[in-house]
Amino acid sequence: MAMVGLFWIAEGDVYVGAKPAGLTPGVRLTPEGVLALGDGQSRLYLWEDVRALTMSAVPVKTLKRQIGAVTEMALDTVVNLAMSGGSGPTGGGPALMTLRVEAHDGDEELSVYAAAAVGYSAAEADLSQALLSRLTDGAATMATTLAAMAEWGRAWEEGSSPRAAQREELLRSWVG
Repeated sequence: MAMVGLFWIAEGDVYVGAKPAGLTPGVRLTPEGVLALGDGQSRLYLWEDVRALTMSAVPVKTLKRQIGAVTEMALDTVVNLAMSGGSGPTGGGPALMTLRVEAHDGDEELSVYAAAAVGYSAAEADLSQALLSRLTDGAATMATTLAAMAEWGRAWEEGSSPRAAQREELLRSWVG
């Protein structure tokens, strides 16, 4: 499993944002279409019906966000040490992003969680937006691009996400 831009690639599966678990919201990109997952948003949008995909509320990595994450972790540690039986982190969970699906039968906003704890670099966010746009350029482009992403995911054996420069290079290659 690895994060590349706004995508989470687990073996051959490609998700927008973090891979969902249980009833948490998420989106999986399949050869058939955009599959909305989770409580209240389960639906398949076929690629031939999807006109555009755009993300909003993407947390962009900033120094302030990084300092906030470190401060929150330190505070959580102090609180958990001070209180016996602490139930885990006191802060909120990952940021919630929105994937807008523009389809022939109307537009829909789907929720996905960010996979990046302190946000995404501006370059990764921009390249990911371009890649989402590319996926709606036509069936051949979508199939080739998704196949390349899935193949990379099956071949990646590191067990963690690649470094920022490699993630950006991958995104550029998939955007074309």
